[in-house]
Amino acid sequence: MEVLKIATAGSVDDGKSTLIGRMLYDTKSLTTDKLEAISKTSKQKGYDYLDFSLATDGLVAEREQGITIDVAHIYFSTAKKSYIIADTPGHVEYTRNMVTGASTSQAAIILIDARKGVIEQTHRHFFINNLLRIKDVVVAINKMDLVAYSEETYNAIKSDFEALMAKRDYQEQRITFIPVSALKGDNVVHRSDNMPWYQGNALLEHFEVLDRKDIYNVGTPRFPVQYVIRPKTEEHHDFRGFAGKVYGGELSVGDKVVALPSRTRSTIKEIYAYDKKYKTAARRSSVTITLEDEINLSRGDMLVKEDDLPTVDKQFTATVSWMDAQQLRPGSKYVVQHGVNKALAKVDAVHHKIRPDYSGIDEDVDGLTMNDIAQVSFKLNKPIFYDAFKEHRTNGSFILIDTQSNNTVGAGFIV
Repeated sequence: MEVLKIATAGSVDDGKSTLIGRMLYDTKSLTTDKLEAISKTSKQKGYDYLDFSLATDGLVAEREQGITIDVAHIYFSTAKKSYIIADTPGHVEYTRNMVTGASTSQAAIILIDARKGVIEQTHRHFFINNLLRIKDVVVAINKMDLVAYSEETYNAIKSDFEALMAKRDYQEQRITFIPVSALKGDNVVHRSDNMPWYQGNALLEHFEVLDRKDIYNVGTPRFPVQYVIRPKTEEHHDFRGFAGKVYGGELSVGDKVVALPSRTRSTIKEIYAYDKKYKTAARRSSVTITLEDEINLSRGDMLVKEDDLPTVDKQFTATVSWMDAQQLRPGSKYVVQHGVNKALAKVDAVHHKIRPDYSGIDEDVDGLTMNDIAQVSFKLNKPIFYDAFKEHRTNGSFILIDTQSNNTVGAGFIV
């Protein structure tokens, strides 16, 4: 079954957790004991309705403050698809959490409170979705029940957001506007009778009919080698297979390929998935590939089609989201984890800090503090094989690891 990962973003009290809880409730994805707990707690709080936000805010601090702090992953399925919802915090001090939650998502929901309209936080949420090249974004205008389901209010907010869209640099993004009431269930899973002026799909219906081609960048296959398989059996004594995951496109038997970094050429001989042979390895499939020629490949190397090579270099510039209390400064050294490949990197320069609300850049910076987003150049101790993030989300992204603590301190997107 197809799996779709959706990132959510919304300001405090926009109703993001309630929206997700309503989706789980209306798809009958909540267990009986969870429903009973929600009902009991709602009554204790004096509510005359079920507080669906309790289905997602898992930390004690979240429940007490009524805000989302950590990234939670919620799983549920329908007859058509399986869903993973990354419930990310929307406040500026948790920008790093939002970047983390959205970095692996194929679609996103940006919530707007119908009473407040487009605010500064909305700019930030849209900026991050644009930065991470998420192709399908739903702008859910929530709490329509509190504005009497007004079409005029909906259109005014839509117009304000369209003005914001003019500032983006990722034009392939598809934006869909849906008026909802998470509390009442209007246009979340089922279409609402309270807004006859809206003729589009409900929120879940939108994702149910979403086609793969609308959310994936397809056409540039990359195969980073994770493991070399050499069975210790007499039957497969001469077998030499390269295990990994295909990203960005398809690889087929007979394809002419180049091994990086050696640039040795060969041809794909066989493709296996467990004990079955296939003619083609689809994108995002985990397979084992054998080649016509005996060439030297190891973990961290990469197979690519001979007419479609990535950049091979010991330096690059990237947009970095900084996640650590310790500052990033020019000259600092980190480990770059790029797929399964690792390299030691030195910060060559911090070019400018990017204000994640489309208000511009700050050029006079000597370092990055937690939640900063900036353009940074690196020099490496060995070449890596990369694409620009806008061309290839997987092969254009990396994480930075502190050499002393081994903590992940930043996420990067190669420009």
